[in-house]
Amino acid sequence: MGLSIPDTFRGEVVRPSDSAYDELRQVVAGDVDKRPAVILRPVDAADVATALAVARESGLPLAVRCGGHSGAGHSAVDDGIVLDVRNLKTLEIDATGKTAWAGSGVTAGEYTAAAGEHGLATGFGDTGSVGLGGLTVGGGIGFLVRKFGMTIDNLLAAEVVTADGRIHHVDAESDPDLFWAIRGGGGNFGVVTKFRYRLHELGDFVGGMLIQPATPEVVGGVLQIVSSAPEELSAIVNVMAAPPSPFIPEEAHGKLIVMTLLGYAGPAAEAEKILGPLRALATPITDTVHPMAYAEMFPPEDASYRPTAVGENMFVDSVDDAAVETILKQLTECDAPMRVAQIRPLGGAMARIPADATAFAHRDAAYMVNLAALYTSPADRIAKHEWVTSFRDQLETGMPRAYVGFVGDEDNPERVRAAYPGATYDRLAALKRQHDPENLFRRNQNIPPA
Repeated sequence: MGLSIPDTFRGEVVRPSDSAYDELRQVVAGDVDKRPAVILRPVDAADVATALAVARESGLPLAVRCGGHSGAGHSAVDDGIVLDVRNLKTLEIDATGKTAWAGSGVTAGEYTAAAGEHGLATGFGDTGSVGLGGLTVGGGIGFLVRKFGMTIDNLLAAEVVTADGRIHHVDAESDPDLFWAIRGGGGNFGVVTKFRYRLHELGDFVGGMLIQPATPEVVGGVLQIVSSAPEELSAIVNVMAAPPSPFIPEEAHGKLIVMTLLGYAGPAAEAEKILGPLRALATPITDTVHPMAYAEMFPPEDASYRPTAVGENMFVDSVDDAAVETILKQLTECDAPMRVAQIRPLGGAMARIPADATAFAHRDAAYMVNLAALYTSPADRIAKHEWVTSFRDQLETGMPRAYVGFVGDEDNPERVRAAYPGATYDRLAALKRQHDPENLFRRNQNIPPA
């Protein structure tokens, strides 16, 4: 009974009465509790095309789900169809040619571990359980971004199923406009079922976590050191309330700290030229930075952790002394048990790509900044959302700019415009009209058809 799925669909069909339904509909965000009419789990691109035909003909809303990390809750939908691509797990590594074909259901951690066995790597984000599908079409800014560029800068080709059910092979020569759009344009243009990535040799690597007390001198010093470091270093600087984690001494819990996550793609002796000055800023509370395999940057995660949080995102050209003071003041005055200002220094290989080469256009930004706070109730959510929005407004300089993968609102056209400036948005809207005129793919940071 219910929605009819053609016999040609070879994957799993999961309905509300099935035992796996509750587990499979769950996503990472703890405040998302959607109940789809059906969950379709394809085994290949043909299955995806069949699922899209069901969505078109039924008129039901469609959500495409990969790792389920969408902060806006786009990986789930009430009374509609969830197209769950987690079974698209093919991974073929050509170690000689330094390329890999990966299904969109492969996670960043799985890919990194497999490539690491050959001494190779592709840069993704900062979390191993994120699916390659959602991460790649958003851009990909992680621990190798300054050395090897964004994930989309290492995308060579893709298999894409568009809204009409057609299966496309796209690259720089074949359907270059669609290839341009999926490199940063989000989930607006189709379901990517396979990605072909460039792999880089990655021998020596130094990584880990350095935690220090959050003072203006430490925050400013860390940012100055990591921003001016060689591009072998990519870092994520979190100014935050110390969580009650076992790797942090109890006396530091709840206090403001600087948690710097470091990835140095080079020899330990060279990394020490940066680590020495960093450690000299203040006696580390925790220091786990050491030579390691790159895959160790993606440790196992607690699958049961489903945070309730609100966030804001922006690109800025500087984080000066006044901005540091604002960050510390805002974090001190907020009562959220967990609140953070995350600063990612950019530049390097990422900045050498022309702004119009991909749908991600903010190549010249010096920093990406994410602001987030956990909340405890619906009323508290409103208060914390107001806090992060006000915080963003105090730090944002010039024209609003955003990274589409971290826009947390379910529907916010202004932030979508901030992700795609000027001519970029116009080109994407025209391509949306060409490939998805009925806006079938609208559970995303949506670009309506022109």
